[in-house]
Amino acid sequence: MGPKGLYDIITYKSGGMFASAFGTLEQPPKAGRSSSLTHHLLESIVVLNDTLKVESKWPPTFAPSMPPFSVPCAIVFTCIGASYGTAKSGVGISAMSVIRPDLMMKCVVPVIMAGIIAIYGLVVSVLISGEMQPRMALFTGFIQLGAGLSVGLAGLAAGFAIGIVGDAGVRGTAQQPRLFVGMILILIFAEVLGLYGLIVALIMNTSGKVDDINKLCPLPSV
Repeated sequence: MGPKGLYDIITYKSGGMFASAFGTLEQPPKAGRSSSLTHHLLESIVVLNDTLKVESKWPPTFAPSMPPFSVPCAIVFTCIGASYGTAKSGVGISAMSVIRPDLMMKCVVPVIMAGIIAIYGLVVSVLISGEMQPRMALFTGFIQLGAGLSVGLAGLAAGFAIGIVGDAGVRGTAQQPRLFVGMILILIFAEVLGLYGLIVALIMNTSGKVDDINKLCPLPSV
């Protein structure tokens, strides 16, 4: 392959950056210029490679948009789980109170535990919102997105579990009061699912912090 063919391949792979930086090669090389032109092309490849390495350190434009998306993921999914758990348990408590009104305040525990799940999402959302910046590393953006999804989806699963267990548990407690202790144990294990997501989200959010964004993503020099 001659220098002309090598030049065309490099220009195509670089998306025109090579041609715009080093000009065009319209005339075919002569026999005496083949070696020097090939040497010039190899030097240009090294310069282009160094330029691409520097530009790859700059944060992309969509990196700061990750935290505004992770905050709704954290609070919305946990609130969906908490609302389902509250509604499902509330229906069971209402039906149970008709038969045993004296157990209504005792069996309100599933509703309280379902409401705590939304607090997990609120905590993570506040932490991520406090670290929003107009310029950040792509690593930090994806870490915060993963933190929001972790606590959100874990809270959603915990809310569904609490709602189903609470509905069946309070109905059974009305007929057999000794079932109350077993229901509480099951609710605790269901609540822990959301706590796992909160712990992972806090660890991810802490590990994704960058002390100096200017060192990781330096601004282009003028």
